Amino acid sequence: MKNEFDFDPEDLEFEEFADELEDFEDFDEEELDSVEMRTAVLSKNNMVALLCIKTAAAGGAICRVDPREQNPSVQIYDDPAKALEWFTKSLRTSKKNGWQVVYNGLPLQG
Repeated sequence: MKNEFDFDPEDLEFEEFADELEDFEDFDEEELDSVEMRTAVLSKNNMVALLCIKTAAAGGAICRVDPREQNPSVQIYDDPAKALEWFTKSLRTSKKNGWQVVYNGLPLQG
């Protein structure tokens, strides 16, 4: 090896994950069409926070990344409409508490 980032692909041992990955073989790509994501970037007093939602027919999840907290928090919902309702309420409350919405839309990549 020339440096720490060089590796031999044969050294990767993916066989041990074969049983876990087996569940994804039946994954229906059409289900991806029903997945919706939204990310809000908020700013206050030189801090940046994230509020994200991901919904599908089976439910939804909201993730909050607050710079004042050590870890992100995630809430899971069985109903995607309830997840969207709580995302909207949380965003509204954040604005009332002085947070400025810098971005609110599709997740940023790159």
